Amino acid sequence: MRQSYKNHVRYYAPHHFVFLPLSAAFTVAAAVKAGKTRRNKWIWTALAGAGFLTTYLAVMTRQHHSLEVQDRVVRLEMRLRYYQLTGKRLETVEEALGFGRIAALRFASDAQLPTLLDRALEENLSADEIKKAVTDWQADDMRV
Repeated sequence: MRQSYKNHVRYYAPHHFVFLPLSAAFTVAAAVKAGKTRRNKWIWTALAGAGFLTTYLAVMTRQHHSLEVQDRVVRLEMRLRYYQLTGKRLETVEEALGFGRIAALRFASDAQLPTLLDRALEENLSADEIKKAVTDWQADDMRV
C-alpha cells in the first residue's frame, strides 16, 4: 500500500494491539477487584497500581528514545535536502518553523518542498495543513 496522509500513522502490532490492551485490562481488572473485595484489598490495589505503572512506562519508554533519534535524523535529512534543492541553509528558518512543521515538510516532493516551505512561513501553516497541501506525497516507510 502506498503511503499517504490518510494512512501515514504507524503502529507496532505486538506493542499497540497485544501488550498494551492486555496490560490495561489487567490494571482495570485489578482495580475492579480492589473495589469489590474486602479481603486482600491492599494487594489488589498494589497490583492495579503496578499494572498502571507498567502500562504507562511501556508507552512512554518505547517511544521516547526512538523518537528522539528519529527527530534528529529527520532534521538532518531536511537540512541536507533543502540545501541540495535551494543552496540555502534550513537552519536560518528552523526556529521559525519548529520541528513539527519541518517534519511535515518531509512528505513533500523535491519539486514542491521549497515553495511549500515558503508558504508555510508566510501563511503560518500548521503541520497538519502542510501535510494536506502536499500534492506528491513522499512516503517515509523507515520511521519508528
